Amino acid sequence: MGKTDRDRTERSHDEQNSTVAIEFRDLVRSFGDIEAVRSVNLKIPHGQICGYLGPNGAGKTTTVKMATGMIAPTSGTALINGIDIVESPIQAKHMIGVVPETGALYESLTPIEYLALVGRLYHLERDAAIEKAGVFLRLFGIGDSSERIMTGFSRGMRQKVLISAALLHNPDILFLDEPLAGLDANTALVLKELLRELASQGKTIFYCSHVLDVVEKICDRVVILNRGEVVADGGVDELKEMTHRASLEDAFTQLTSEGDLDAIVKAFSESVTGKAHGVDNEK
Repeated sequence: MGKTDRDRTERSHDEQNSTVAIEFRDLVRSFGDIEAVRSVNLKIPHGQICGYLGPNGAGKTTTVKMATGMIAPTSGTALINGIDIVESPIQAKHMIGVVPETGALYESLTPIEYLALVGRLYHLERDAAIEKAGVFLRLFGIGDSSERIMTGFSRGMRQKVLISAALLHNPDILFLDEPLAGLDANTALVLKELLRELASQGKTIFYCSHVLDVVEKICDRVVILNRGEVVADGGVDELKEMTHRASLEDAFTQLTSEGDLDAIVKAFSESVTGKAHGVDNEK
């Protein structure tokens, strides 16, 4: 290959990487004999809010952990702006913010102390990190608790600190696993509008949730995972049309349910009331 051809190939590769924020190539993760994620292939461009859905145990959180460098894939590759998260974890992690499903905080610290620590990990100046953290906490309505030890914080207060930590270094890409957990209605509304604003600025959001009505409202694209495999990928309207269903919730149920919903509900109801066994619990 001549120099011109090599330059053209390199430019093409760079251009491709510049438009793709998150890429999974044949991503696999096994735990013993259990294959939690099976050959997932995705390309998510900059500026997209991508909903990543699936039943419990489908592999959503495992995917997030691989994409953010918390665990290594059994095989395959996760790329952040073209950078392999396994080969160059520090470089890749500087580009992402993460709100994990079960986030752990250093409870012996105050929110300001914790966020200052997070800021230093991302090489932010301490004073700048503290000032920015203070703004976030005030906007989230917990500014008056910024100097309190977090031991007694509610789940919602902890979640606000975790979201602040994910946003503190102004990352290009956000991985959010059940980000609305514990949040009050007003804060949830603020976060949803914030995500739309960040996406409009070119940031990419990988959004895992079981709250399908929220996903339907804010996500540009929805990927549905079942038993570790991608079973659907498209816009909300595309998935509705594909399944001939009126809502994302109904489409999701059709694509992932392993039994007749009405029959399952009836069986549960009969079991609760005792009528399934010929027992009448009413007196």
